[in-house]
Amino acid sequence: MSSALTTPAPRPQRRDTVPETELATAAANRAVGVRTLRPALGLGVLALLALLVFALGASGQAVQFRLSEDDDAVRLPDLCVPSAPWGWFVAVALAVLAVWAAVRARKLPRWAAVLAGFLFVTGFLVWVVATARTPSLSVTALLAGSVALATPLVFGSLGGLLCERSGVVNIAIEAQLLFGAFAAAVAGTLAGSAWVGLLAAVLGSVLVSAVLALFAIRFRVNQVIVGVVLNVLVSGLTGFLFATVLEPNAAVFNAPERLPLVRIPLLAEIPVIGPVLFDQSVIGYLMYLAVAVVWFALYRTRWGLRTRAVGEHPKAADTLGVSVNALRVRNVLLGGAVAGIGGAFYTLVSVSAFTRDMTAGAGYIALAALIFGRWNPVGALLASLLFGFASNLESILSFLGTPVPSQFLAMLPYVVTILAVAGLAGRSRGPAASGEPYTKE
Repeated sequence: MSSALTTPAPRPQRRDTVPETELATAAANRAVGVRTLRPALGLGVLALLALLVFALGASGQAVQFRLSEDDDAVRLPDLCVPSAPWGWFVAVALAVLAVWAAVRARKLPRWAAVLAGFLFVTGFLVWVVATARTPSLSVTALLAGSVALATPLVFGSLGGLLCERSGVVNIAIEAQLLFGAFAAAVAGTLAGSAWVGLLAAVLGSVLVSAVLALFAIRFRVNQVIVGVVLNVLVSGLTGFLFATVLEPNAAVFNAPERLPLVRIPLLAEIPVIGPVLFDQSVIGYLMYLAVAVVWFALYRTRWGLRTRAVGEHPKAADTLGVSVNALRVRNVLLGGAVAGIGGAFYTLVSVSAFTRDMTAGAGYIALAALIFGRWNPVGALLASLLFGFASNLESILSFLGTPVPSQFLAMLPYVVTILAVAGLAGRSRGPAASGEPYTKE
């Protein structure tokens, strides 16, 4: 008998030996973490700005924050904050966080990022209000205006999120908001009902989305180019119709009724946050509902799983039986419907008339909020609130008479976005297949 037959075959290596080693190595790597100094650098920049501006540049006045109004059922005492001591406190606290982040040399925890953002924003707020002729500010008015200005941005960013999570880049958010506002004004006036105007805004924005889906998905045209063309097209079309039809016949075509304001009893009496959150228009409450529904649907349903799969790896989703392009078309149309509600806010809540280019670039800001929020509904909400806060603060400070240039205030949210993405929040990565047309082989 040959030795080949008598020699036992080598025992296969146990399958659980290598995985255990790999798991131990992976666990050790996770424990050590990826070393990075980006959070420390970002915090260091914020600490330096706080030192130079908030501390050394403090006016010396004390800022009075009014937590209650005269007609509030529950009165809270005003909060008086001296500008110079608070500026030094913010600078020192941010410097301590920067040193801690440098020693730690890892990704910044979420609580530390939130704390750093809170310190910097409050430091800036105290410093800039202290420079005004009247260093007094109503916190309720500041927050309520911020939520109102953020409402269309939230709907626009949610509409863009539904598209981009499906793999379609939506640059046409501006066109969706603008045409939704136009359709709401015209239909609401002709029908004599704000609710009809709201429905028309949804349908008008869906029409813009249908054009986007046709060229971007069916004909596989570059999605960025299609979005830019749609923005220019809708701007020119609505501007022409406004000048030739709406403006000469405003009473017939451009005088819609406003959606009612709904005040929730008891909850609206809560100091500070009650009037902000529970004394809203119908669209304001729809905003809360939309964020919750989109988050739940995206992360807790089969549709959400398929949507994320199509946006990340469409070929794998197709292999599992998902109709990639059909799902993309449906989601683009759904995103348009959501953005249309935001467009209706301009003509049915904010003002009761349509004007030329009244969205004023809100679609691009919504796109920035979407990216800043990392393509997450809650993140997009928070980023939109930041932009709304900065916009409302610009208006309030102009009224108070601060010497800070309004252009600086207008660019503030973009500066914060750059600092957050580059230093504090880490790298922001969109869906892998976003912007790539899919052709079934």
